[in-house]
Amino acid sequence: MKRRNNEHASLPLGSCAAVNHWNPDEQVFGYREIKTLVPHRVVQRGVQVHALPRDAEQISPHWTWNGQAMDVDRYMEVARTSGVIVLRGGRVILERYGLERTEKDIWLSQSVSKSVTSILVGAAIQDGYIKSMDDLVTEYIHELEGSAYEGVTIRQLLTMTSGVQYGAEDDMDLRSDLYSLWYPVTETGVSPVVSYMRRMPRAYMPGVKYNYSTADTHLAGILVSNAVGKLLSDYLSEKLWQPYGMEEDAVWTLDAAGYEHAGGGLAMSLRDLARFGQFMLDGGKVAGVQVLPPDWMVEATSSHVTFPPGDTYDRVGYGYCWCINKDGYGHGGYAGQLIQVYPKDKVVIAIHSAWLNENQPNRPEYLPRQWAFVETLHASAVTEPISG
Repeated sequence: MKRRNNEHASLPLGSCAAVNHWNPDEQVFGYREIKTLVPHRVVQRGVQVHALPRDAEQISPHWTWNGQAMDVDRYMEVARTSGVIVLRGGRVILERYGLERTEKDIWLSQSVSKSVTSILVGAAIQDGYIKSMDDLVTEYIHELEGSAYEGVTIRQLLTMTSGVQYGAEDDMDLRSDLYSLWYPVTETGVSPVVSYMRRMPRAYMPGVKYNYSTADTHLAGILVSNAVGKLLSDYLSEKLWQPYGMEEDAVWTLDAAGYEHAGGGLAMSLRDLARFGQFMLDGGKVAGVQVLPPDWMVEATSSHVTFPPGDTYDRVGYGYCWCINKDGYGHGGYAGQLIQVYPKDKVVIAIHSAWLNENQPNRPEYLPRQWAFVETLHASAVTEPISG
C-alpha cells in the first residue's frame, strides 16, 4: 500500500484507537484512503447528482487571528485543512482544497457521523420501524436488557443523557472508555460496544445529566439497524445518499462484529458533507418527499440540554446529536472535521482537516482558530455581494 508520493505507508491499523494515534502524514493519507485500510461498507450513491451551482465570484474573507493577518489560504495552511466549502442558498460561494486532496476524495468525518446517525433514527420513525423517540432502547437492543440501559429512551440516547457511566473522551488515553469500546468481540454477533457498555453501572438517572458518549451514538446506530432490519449503510443509501443525489459513494467503517461505527466512522466527500447540511436546510425532504417526521427538524435542532456560557464554539445546548448555537447548529469531529448550518441565512459550512494529535504543543489553538474562521466565513457569506 503506497502513499500518493510513492512512499510506503506504515499505518497502525485494525482498531478505532489507531485512527486517533496516526502521525500527521498518516492522518492525511489515512483519512483520505480509509477504504483501503480498514473493514468498511460502502454507502452507494445514485444515478442523479444534486447540483451545487458555483457562483462566478467566490467570497474571499480577510481577518485577524491573534494579531496575525489571515485569509483562506493562510488558514488552510496553518490549520492543516484538506477542504472547505460554503453554500448560500444551495450555491457554492467558496470551495478550496489542500493537503493533496481533490473534490472527488472522501475524508473521514469522525464525530460529524453522529449527526448523520441521528437523522437515520428520524427516518426509521417516519417509515414506521420505530414508534417514537420515547421508545426504550432495550426494545431494539435486547442484549441490553438487565443493564443500566433499562428505562433509557431513544431520545436520551441521542441527547447524551442516558445516565450510563462513561468516562470523558480522551483521544490520547488508550485506557479510556473510548478505546475500551473496540476490544475484540467475545460473543458471536454481539457488538463489542454492547458487550462493554452493558457492564457499565448507572451514574445518573436517565435524562438528568449530559455526558458526551460516542458509545451512546454507536448504540443508536445498532438500534436503527435492528429496527429496520437492514445494514445501516444500506439504509443511509436508501434514505439519503441515492434519492438526494450525493456525488460520491461514502464509506462507513465497522466494529469487530460488523456494525458500522455510528459515532464516528463515516467518510464522505466534502461536497456531500455540504449536501447533508443542505438536506437539513431543506427540512428533511427529498424531491418533496418527507424523509424525516414533520416535527423532527425543530426537535432535533433545539436544545434538550443547556450549556453554560463561554463555550469555544458558542454552543448553547445539545439536540439530537447536534450542537446548538445561537444562530444555527452543527457538529465537530476529531482533528478538525465540521459541519455548520445557519437556517436563517441559508448558509452551510463544511470543513475537513488533519490536525496534529493532542500531544502536539500547538493543538490548543486549533479549536478557537477554527471557530473564528467559521464565524468569518458566515459573516462574509451574508455580507459580501455574490454574482451568479
